[in-house]
Amino acid sequence: MQATLLTDEHQSFRETLRTFIKKEIAPHVDQWENDRKIDPAIWKKMGDMGFMGLNYPEEYGGLNLDFYYSMIFCEELSYCYSGGFTISALVIQYMSAPYILKYGSDDVKRRYLPGIIAGERISAVAITEPGAGSDVKNMKTTAKREGDFYIVNGSKTFITNGHYGDFFITAVKTDSSKGSKGISLLLIERSSEGVHTQKIEKMGWHASDTAELSFDQVKVPVKNLIGLEGAGFQYLMDGLQLERLTAAIHSLATADSALQYTLDYVSTREAFEKKLSDFQVLRHRLADMTASIAVAKAFIYHCCDLQAQKRYAVKECSIAKLKASELAIDVVNHCLQLFGGYGFTEDYKIARLYRDVRVGTIIAGTSEIMLEIIAKMTIDHVDYQQRHVDAK
Repeated sequence: MQATLLTDEHQSFRETLRTFIKKEIAPHVDQWENDRKIDPAIWKKMGDMGFMGLNYPEEYGGLNLDFYYSMIFCEELSYCYSGGFTISALVIQYMSAPYILKYGSDDVKRRYLPGIIAGERISAVAITEPGAGSDVKNMKTTAKREGDFYIVNGSKTFITNGHYGDFFITAVKTDSSKGSKGISLLLIERSSEGVHTQKIEKMGWHASDTAELSFDQVKVPVKNLIGLEGAGFQYLMDGLQLERLTAAIHSLATADSALQYTLDYVSTREAFEKKLSDFQVLRHRLADMTASIAVAKAFIYHCCDLQAQKRYAVKECSIAKLKASELAIDVVNHCLQLFGGYGFTEDYKIARLYRDVRVGTIIAGTSEIMLEIIAKMTIDHVDYQQRHVDAK
C-alpha cells in the first residue's frame, strides 16, 4: 500500500533511514528508557544525515523535500519500540519548529532554524497549562511588554522536551481583555533567568523528558515574538493539523510494530504441542487486527496526500488522529494478551508499547476534542477555514 505519489526515491530514503535506525538508534533505546534521557548526540547524527530538516528550506540547512519523506520518517521512527524517543523527534520537526518557519521573522529564522536542522538545538512547544488543558483560550500565562522586552509569568505542563530542550515556542496572553485575539507566541530560552523546569514521572514514554515549566518575571526580547502580537491562537489552530496527522501516523505505525512483534512471537511460541499461530481463535484475531490497520493506513495516507497538497484538512486530520490512536490502544492491548504472562514482564517490548500507546488518545487534542470537532463540522456544518495571517 502506497501513498499516491510515492516514488523510488522515497523508497530509497526509507531504506537509508531504516539502516540508520538499526545502527544508531535501536541499540541504545533500552538505555535511554532506563536513563529517562535521550543522548543528545543522536540529534547531531540525525542532523548530519539531513533527517532533522526534511521539509525545511535549503537556505537554513534543510532538504526542501515533499511531505511523503516526513510520512516515512514518522513511520520508521515509530518502529524503534520507544514512543518516548519518537515523540521527542516529532515535536522538534513537526510540532514546534514549524511555527518558526511559517511565522518567525527573518532574524528568528536565521538564529534558530539552522541549529534545529543541524541537530544542535532542541525545541519544544509550550501550550498546555495545569488549569487549561485543551482549553487554549483560557490560558493564564501572561506576557506584559516593557520596552524591548516582554515580562512573562505563568506555568505550563506536559511539555515534551521541556526539561532538556533548549527553547520553547510558548503561548502567552499579551492582552487578557481580548480573549483568543490576545494570545501570542514567544520563543523563550530555557536558560533565561526565571525559567524553571521539573521533570514529570510518566507511565510511559520514559525516554522522553516531559516537564512542568514555570516562568517568574522572565525577560523575553520583543524580537523573539513569533509572527504578530495577538495572532498566536490562529497560528496554533493552523499548526494543529500537522501535529495531529503526525500523531496519527505514529499511533498507527506503533500498532503495526506491535502486530509484527506479536506475529514473530506466536510463530515460535508453543502451547498444547503446537504453535500459537496454529490456533484458529488467535489466527482470526491477528487477521482482524491486520485488516483494521490496513483500512486505517489507507485513510491516513489519504490525509498525507492532502497535506502534500497543502490542503487545510481539519476534519480528515481529526478523524485520522481519533481512529488511529484508539485503534493503536486496541491492537497493543490484544497483542499483549497473546503473550500471556510474558506480556506483563519487562522482558518483552510489548509491555513498553502498552505503556507508551495509551497517551495517544490524549496528546494533540483528546479523543473527546476530536469527536467534538467532527460533530461541529458534520452536524452543525461549521466550516473551519485556514486564515492566512500576515506574520510580518
